[in-house]
Amino acid sequence: GKHRIVIPCLGHFKEEYEKLSKLYTNNKIRTTKYTLLNFLPRNLFEQFHRVANLYFLFLVVLNWVPLVEAFQKEITMLPLIAVLTIIAVKDGLEDYSRYKMDKQINNLLTKVYSR
Repeated sequence: GKHRIVIPCLGHFKEEYEKLSKLYTNNKIRTTKYTLLNFLPRNLFEQFHRVANLYFLFLVVLNWVPLVEAFQKEITMLPLIAVLTIIAVKDGLEDYSRYKMDKQINNLLTKVYSR
């Protein structure tokens, strides 16, 4: 079975508590997908798993080939950039609301057993 060690964070047990508590990970809840550092690359990676976005990217790249250029290069990029931006903003807002909910849950007061 699993062993549980319960050490009160009181007076003369404080050093022992701090030494043992470093060995365990915290129990904070994290339901967010992104961090500030990985948001852009991870979001783009996820968005380009959608076939429609890959198709639009293919058209943009194809339009940069001088023989095939049907429209101005900048104009063909607009729909793709617009879609990627709108979805990124939506994903960012959803993730931020999950972050706020996690923070609220992680800061709830709890009862701790103490003789």
